[in-house]
Amino acid sequence: MKMINLKIDGTPVTVPEGTTILEAARQAGVKIPTLCFLKDINEIGACRMCVVEIKGARALQAACVYPVSEGLEVITNSPKVRKSRKITLELILSNHDRRCLECTRSQNCELQALSKELGVNEIRFPALSDKKLLPIDSISPSVVRDPNKCVLCRRCVSVCKNVQTVGVIDTMERGYRTVVGSPFGKSLAETPCVNCGQCIAVCPTGALTEKSEKSEVWAALADPDKYVVFQTAPAVRFSIGEAFGMPIGSRPTGKMVTAIRRLGVDKVFDTDTGADLTIMEEGTELLQRIKNGGKLPMITSCSPGWIKFCEHNFPDFLDNLSSCKSPHEMFGAVIKTYYAKKMDIDPSKIFMVSVMPCTAKKFEAKRDEMKNSSGFVDVDAVLTTRELAAMIKEAGIDFVNLPDSDFDDPMGNATGAGVIFGATGGVMEAALRTVADILTGEELKDIDYHAVRGVKGIKTAEVNVAGKTIRVAVASGLGNARKLLNSIRSGEATYDFIEIMACPGGCVNGGGQVIQPSQVRSWVDLRELRAKATYEEDVDLPIRKSHENPVIKKLYEEFYGEPGSELAHHDLHTHYHKRDNY
Repeated sequence: MKMINLKIDGTPVTVPEGTTILEAARQAGVKIPTLCFLKDINEIGACRMCVVEIKGARALQAACVYPVSEGLEVITNSPKVRKSRKITLELILSNHDRRCLECTRSQNCELQALSKELGVNEIRFPALSDKKLLPIDSISPSVVRDPNKCVLCRRCVSVCKNVQTVGVIDTMERGYRTVVGSPFGKSLAETPCVNCGQCIAVCPTGALTEKSEKSEVWAALADPDKYVVFQTAPAVRFSIGEAFGMPIGSRPTGKMVTAIRRLGVDKVFDTDTGADLTIMEEGTELLQRIKNGGKLPMITSCSPGWIKFCEHNFPDFLDNLSSCKSPHEMFGAVIKTYYAKKMDIDPSKIFMVSVMPCTAKKFEAKRDEMKNSSGFVDVDAVLTTRELAAMIKEAGIDFVNLPDSDFDDPMGNATGAGVIFGATGGVMEAALRTVADILTGEELKDIDYHAVRGVKGIKTAEVNVAGKTIRVAVASGLGNARKLLNSIRSGEATYDFIEIMACPGGCVNGGGQVIQPSQVRSWVDLRELRAKATYEEDVDLPIRKSHENPVIKKLYEEFYGEPGSELAHHDLHTHYHKRDNY
C-alpha cells in the first residue's frame, strides 16, 4: 500500500493513499468538527463545517471528502477557517427551531455541542421572514419527524436509501426552501417505511425521534388497578449504561433491573426467556419443514422491521417466514395467559411493557395479529432503551451507583441462547444449539457457531449436524437482506435456514438504542463492542441452550403441552400479509 506524506498544522503525518484529510487529522490527534459526515454512510461534504485551509488552494476545502496527496500542507485552525465555520454554524442556527429545553435530544445534540465548541453565543443572522413552521409528522406509531429541527445533513436520507434500501425520505425543493420529506408529501405512516429507526440513530438533532410512550407507562405505574410488568430485550442491557456515562460495551444488567424495580413496577422479567421460547417453537418449525418437505428456506421472524420490509418488497417470500411471533410478543402472550392463570391475576389488569432496542416493535405491538387466547393484546406499550433511560433519570435514580439485582422468578431465568439474540447471527446460533441436540440425540459440548458471528452484512455457512448438512445464511441491514433474497430469487443461492435483522449488526445497533454522536459512531464500531458484551454474558450463564431452560420445560408441561401444539400456535404464532407501497 502506497503511503502519503503530508503536514497538518505543521506536524508531519504519514497515511495510506486514499485517506481523506479528516481521517488523516484524526490519526494525527487533530479534531476537525463535522455535522453531515458519518463514515461509510454519509460522506458528501454538504455542511461545510469541516473546512480547512490548504496551502496553494484558493478556497477552503471540506476535509471529509478531500483526499490527501504527497506534500500536502493543511491548516485546520487558522482565523479564516474558524471564522468560516462559525458563520456557517450561525446560518444553520438562524433557520433552526431553537427550543432546546423542550427537545428530546437536548444535551445529546450535535448542533448544540458544536455551538458550545465553536463559541457561538449569539446568532447575528435573522431568520427568514417568510419561513413558516412546517407541520410535524407524528402519525407513525414509531417515528416522529420534525422538519423544523432538520439541518439538511442528509444522513437520514443516506441510511434509508443506501443502507436500508427503503428510500422513503429524500430532499425536496431547492435553495433555502429545501426540506427532507416523504414522496407526495405523505406521512411516514403512509409510505413503505419499516419503522427501523436507523434514521433516528444517525440524526444529529431532534428532527427524528421515536414516538414516545412514556406518559402511558407512567400512568399505568400510577394506577393501583394495574399490574405492571416490564420485560427487557437482550440488547437493551448492552446499551443503556451509555446513557449514564458508562463505556460502550458495559454490562450493567443487574443495575438495569434494580432501576426498573425502583420505578414501581410489579414484576421485571427477561425477554431472553421469550427468546428461549421462540427457539423451541422456531426450531420445531424448522425441523418439521425439513422432515416434511415444507417451504424452504425458512426465514426468522424476530425483526418486525424486516417483516414489514418483506411485506412491501418480497411478498413472494411470505410463506418462507417463520410463523413464530417475536420473543417479546410471545412473552406478552405467556404473561397474559399462563402466568395470569398461575398467579390468579385478571389478565385485563396486566399492563405489559416491553423495553426494546427497536422502534419497529412499537409498530409490531399495534398489529391486529398480535393477540392471545386471553383475548387481549400481547404487549400494551413499548419503550426504547432511550425512553427507559429517560424515565430512570426523571425518577432521580442514580443508575451508576445502584446495586445489582436479579430478574423476578420464574420468568427471569433465561439462557445464553436467549442473550445472543441481541447480536446478528444470534438467533441462528441459538437455534442451531437446540436443533443439533435434537437431531443427534446428544448434549453437544461444542456449541459456539463462529461462522454466523461478526458484523459482516451477509454471512453464509454449511453446518453438519448428525450427518445432515444445513445451509444457513445471516443478513443484517435491509440492503443486505435485499441482496440475499435477490440471489435466492435468481437461483444463484440455496439455503435451508436464514436469519434476517433489519438493523446493521442486529439489535445491539437497533434504532431505539442510546444515540452516540457521529464523532464516536464514525470511528468506533458500536456493533462490535456491544456484541462482544453479548457473547461474554452468554459464556457467563450456567445454561446456554434454550431447550435446557427449566422455566420453558415447565411451561410446556403445565400449559402448552409441546412445541407447535394447537394452543402454542394460537398464542405464539401469527401470520403476515402483502402491503402496498403507497
